[in-house]
This record gives sequence, structure tokens and C-alpha cells, in this order.
Amino acid sequence: MKASRNTPTMAAVAAAAGVSQQTVSRVLNNHPSVSPKTSKNVHDAIAALGYRPNLAARALATGNTQTIGVLVSSTTLSGPSGALLGIERTARADGYWVSMAGLQYGTASEVADVVSHFIRQGVDGIIAVAQTHIAVDATIEAVGAMPTVLVTSGKVPNGCRTVDTDQAGGVGQLMTILRGLGHTRIAHISGPTGDIHAEVRAEAWRQALPEGVEPISFEGDWSSGAGYRGAMTLLASGQAPTAIFASNDRMAFGALRALYERGIKVPHDMSVVGFDDIEGSDCSIPPLTTFNQDHAALGNVAVELLLEAMEGTPARSVKIPGQLIVRASTAVPRE
Repeated sequence: MKASRNTPTMAAVAAAAGVSQQTVSRVLNNHPSVSPKTSKNVHDAIAALGYRPNLAARALATGNTQTIGVLVSSTTLSGPSGALLGIERTARADGYWVSMAGLQYGTASEVADVVSHFIRQGVDGIIAVAQTHIAVDATIEAVGAMPTVLVTSGKVPNGCRTVDTDQAGGVGQLMTILRGLGHTRIAHISGPTGDIHAEVRAEAWRQALPEGVEPISFEGDWSSGAGYRGAMTLLASGQAPTAIFASNDRMAFGALRALYERGIKVPHDMSVVGFDDIEGSDCSIPPLTTFNQDHAALGNVAVELLLEAMEGTPARSVKIPGQLIVRASTAVPRE
């Protein structure tokens, strides 16, 4: 059944209250960013017009489904999973539901299929948590005019909306701690080639090394097993470092296990740092110095940028600052 022509719409409420439809949605969903005065104006307009939210009628009348499609290049890692949770919570607070699809193979054709499915579903916009170059490029090509936000640190054409944690800044803070303690031979256990976070963190590590110091690294795959193998390989290389920067906490855990088996005490004999501040990083032995990503802020900004895209405002990109977490896995290098 179609709604009556006299049925008040959200647009009518927004006009009566002198705000945007986005603000009306936030008031209806008790979003904390709305001021009490604005909330009162919106509620007064709702009462005066007799407005009653009806998602089905709204979708028929406006073509909006109040649904956001979220594409995630990987859901097995703490970073993408945390970003997804932050996006979903913020979207619901703004009156939107999330339709999520995680890539299995990461190919361009798979990305195109997912985007096509979202468009057929009638989503109002797409957020792509794109951690690979393939996912970034394929998403940009497939979305067309659909409002889209990329959660990525990768390079994108002008006019694209992006948001991500300040990956390079986080690595810079970790390296500042290690160098401030006196470490110069700082080895790196990286993520896999082709992963944007791995590449950005590795480049930031390389740039932060003391001048003239030869880079020592091992390529991992984000798993604790890769951290274990990486630490063992570094110890056997004949270029034993005084500190290890693992590109995520899981690999740092593996490195700690390897050092324990070799009788190397952390941090007395060697310092170790990670990245992400995942659950359990404060319970490793010793507790891990790492960098915390603010996934709640990331999700909030991703949805905010998507709503801006729906309203046709100019595109912008945002870097979310994280927080350095100093624990007991770092110390002055042994003479």
C-alpha cells in the first residue's frame, strides 16, 4: 500500500526544523553528537507534523533503503574486523543497517560482483574496507556514481573519499620510542606484499631507521607463526638486532615465543613492539608495547563521509590518530 500524499516525510520534518535529513535521522536514533536544542527543534517538528518513521514507505517514496553496503577485503584480521564493527555501530546510530560482504579470493572480478550485488539490493552507499591495491582499484572502477567511501591508506584518484588510521604516524611513534631508548639495529617482521597496511608500515619503518643502518626484515603473513619464523630467521642471520618491530601484534606474539625458546630475555636482551593493540597484548609475557587503532572513530568518520557523499558535499580524506601504548617489552639495549 502506498503512503498517502498527505503523510509527512523526513524532508518535511527537516525543513520545518531548519536542519538536514541526516540530522533528523540522528535525532530519531539518539545520536550523541546532536545538541539538545537541535534535538528539541526536530522533536517539535515531528510532533507538529505528526511524522511517523516507516522504513518500507520511505524506501518506496524516496528510493532510499536506509542500508549501507560494506565490502571488507579480509575479515580474519583484527584491523578490518575492528573497522567493520565501528562502521556497523555508527551506521545503526544514524538509522542505517549494514549489508556486509567479505572477499574470499580478493580478485577484481569478485569485487565487481559484490558491488553489483549491493547495487541490485538498492543500498544507499558503499563503504569498502580495502586493504589491497586490487580491492581499491576494483572498487573505484565498479561503483560508478554510487556514493562510496574507501577505508584505506592506498593512493586513490582525486575526488575519492577515504579514511584510515594514521598508519605511518603510528609506526613513527613506535620507532621514536625504540630510538629514544638507544636502539639502532631495529629489525622488521612485515605483513605480506600487496597488502597496503603492510607496505605503509614497512616504508615508515625504513624511513625511521638511523642513517647508514642496513635494513633487516622478514616478510610475514600477519600470523603468529610468521612472527615465530621471522624472529628465528633474524636470529640466525648473523645480523642479530637489538629490537624487533612486528607489523602487527599477532606476529609480535610469535616473535616473543621464538625469543623465549632461544633463551633471549625481553626486554633485557631484546626489545619487541607490535601494532594494533589487540585483545591479549597486555597479557603477553612481557606485556607488549604497541599502537592502538581507534576503530570507533574510524567507523564514525567512514559513515560521516558516506552521508556527506549522499548529500553531494565535496570529497575529503581523513587520517585518524591512534595511541602509542608503552608496556614492558621495551628497554634500553644491552651493551
